[in-house]
Amino acid sequence: MKTYSITDTGVMREMNQDYFFASDEPVGKLPNLYIVADGMGGHKAGDYASRYTTQRLVASVSRSPEEEPVTILKEAIATANRLLIEEAMEDESKRGMGTTVVAATIIDRKLYVANVGDSRLYLVGREMRQITRDHSLVAEMVRIGEMGAAEAKAHPDKNIITRAIGAAEHVEADFFEVDLVPEDRILLCTDGLTNMVDDSMIREVALEDAPIEDRVERLVAAANRAGGKDNITVMMIEPFS
Repeated sequence: MKTYSITDTGVMREMNQDYFFASDEPVGKLPNLYIVADGMGGHKAGDYASRYTTQRLVASVSRSPEEEPVTILKEAIATANRLLIEEAMEDESKRGMGTTVVAATIIDRKLYVANVGDSRLYLVGREMRQITRDHSLVAEMVRIGEMGAAEAKAHPDKNIITRAIGAAEHVEADFFEVDLVPEDRILLCTDGLTNMVDDSMIREVALEDAPIEDRVERLVAAANRAGGKDNITVMMIEPFS
């Protein structure tokens, strides 16, 4: 297995509110663990939210007595949500903070994924498939037929999310199980990549015959060349390398 990750502030932002964690080694009873988070909030609160939530997720997974990966991730997300809300209540400067989360683990040839918000996980191979489900205002409008995908990509409200860690007492994550094949490459990212670089270019770069480090760096550079309007986090995993 090969993994490489980068987080970058981008061109327009002064602070990086993204955070990630990647381990090819066991974390608790999971054989590996990958997390990307995109924080939101006032002065430094988004930065704190993404980092704190990721750290709490890792800690919860490490201690979980459960065996089933979805149960482990579900309980870890619920715990992180509760603890982040408690942190916000204790510090006025952190009120209203929250974060997206996409988390994944690979067991044998199966990928288990959880997400809250609009950070994404893709499988890139013969085609590029978004596995996660965006919890955003425009994504909901696309799903009910009120807006087309092309219109959604350029919509001024595309960054309004409908679910986040820290936003409500109870958080509902979506879970996915996917069978992997040898040519699959896994990509976790924040919207700082997907809002700047179209899917066809992402797929082209991901499938290049180049070291994984070079491909991830090229994706970040492409997002910055396109304007770098947001923080950019890109994590690529080659599970069969």
